[in-house]
Amino acid sequence: MAAGATTLLDQAVLNIAIPSMRHSLGAGAADIQWIVAGYSLAFGLALVPGGSLGDLHGRKWLFVTGVAVFLLAGVAAATGAGPGTVIGARLVQGAAAGLVNSQVIGTIQDVFHGLDRGRALGLYAVTSGVATALGPPLGGALVAGLGPGAGWRYCLLLSAPCAVVTLALAVRWLPPPQRTARDSRLDVLGLALACGCALTLMVPFIRTPDSGGEALLWAAGVCALACAFTVHQRLRARRGRAPLVHPALTSSKPYVLGTAVAMAQFGSSLAASLVLTVFLQDGLGLSALLTAAIALPSAVAMGVSSALAWRLTRRIGLRTVTVGLSLGVCAALAGAVAALFVPTGGLPIAFAATQLLSGVAGGLAVSPNQTQVLQHAPAEAAGVGGGILQMAQRIAAAVCLSAVSAVYLHSTSGAPGGSGPRAAYALASCVCAGLLAVALMLSRLRRAATSPRSSAPASPTVRSPRIDRSTPER
Repeated sequence: MAAGATTLLDQAVLNIAIPSMRHSLGAGAADIQWIVAGYSLAFGLALVPGGSLGDLHGRKWLFVTGVAVFLLAGVAAATGAGPGTVIGARLVQGAAAGLVNSQVIGTIQDVFHGLDRGRALGLYAVTSGVATALGPPLGGALVAGLGPGAGWRYCLLLSAPCAVVTLALAVRWLPPPQRTARDSRLDVLGLALACGCALTLMVPFIRTPDSGGEALLWAAGVCALACAFTVHQRLRARRGRAPLVHPALTSSKPYVLGTAVAMAQFGSSLAASLVLTVFLQDGLGLSALLTAAIALPSAVAMGVSSALAWRLTRRIGLRTVTVGLSLGVCAALAGAVAALFVPTGGLPIAFAATQLLSGVAGGLAVSPNQTQVLQHAPAEAAGVGGGILQMAQRIAAAVCLSAVSAVYLHSTSGAPGGSGPRAAYALASCVCAGLLAVALMLSRLRRAATSPRSSAPASPTVRSPRIDRSTPER
């Protein structure tokens, strides 16, 4: 839990410091997009190889090494003198966070079984969600108290004490390293194709294409890489080698649809938080402290609704996720309407209300969906199911952060067709609402693909099958 809170708090707390970082470093829009999206991309791409290394060599010292590298890279980013240094340090920090979190998922799978495993994974998801929601208020307090010049640097250092505590706890409490797979060869080509596909999706949003022909070229590149990845995975499975995405996962419709829901929801949530922060500070000229106060209701509401979501799940099952996503769409659209029509003096109260609704929506959607997804991971792929889910979320977050921030920045940059900050924020909010609407549609399809018996909450007497730890899939 400490590792999840440390690595996710680090990204969330930085969002509110983006405007001051931008002015302090003289960073351009592309630099800022790489700083926030590069972390998520490196995080996601390190999860699967990190899990593979943990299966082969044991998890404890990989966990400790990842936390130590995360700590050092955070210090390097906080003391960086230019955008390039900060971008490089954030990429290293994201990769270290991915290495750490892959060991978290693996350790939970190794130590817990049956109902206890579901509870542990659910608590991990709740902790991560609350840490993400608490980031903006903490970051705003630091920027307001220490000033814009130094505030963003201390935001990057905020995770350092958490990392030190996590290191001490890990050395003392984590189980001794134990190899859980005899053969854990990594699908390097599959990972490279996935990375190339994510980068090809991101770059057009960071660097706006000069023409429609160039945009079509990028789209064709994405399709080609996606097709190559699919073909490679099937060929590797036919040859008896473990692919990056286990075939048993892609053949499980509830797992695939639930992962797609998590991707759309997670990406939309992070992108909406970033754009709101930039709009309030750069667009409306509000202080970092007031921006943090506006974001605080989301953190409180998410913590409370996450704690209550399990009671609702026991009553209505998968419909809990549908309710949460529906509230999220309403919150995003309400934010767009408020930006367009509410007077400036009333905007802080209006946005605090939409953030409260957004927090409730996140608490109802995130943890129940993640737990349900992992419950539907086939037994022979239970060990990699969590890693693939997190990797998909992080890659989606990198693409969504690039895309939604590009929509906002391009609309306010004075480019042809550009508009004011209010209209730009409303447009970005509608994009986030569209992503949540896609997640809502996929959630309904997942309910239709899941039998009533399997969609019901697991009873205490039902235990998931133990996994043979000597199998390569682990």
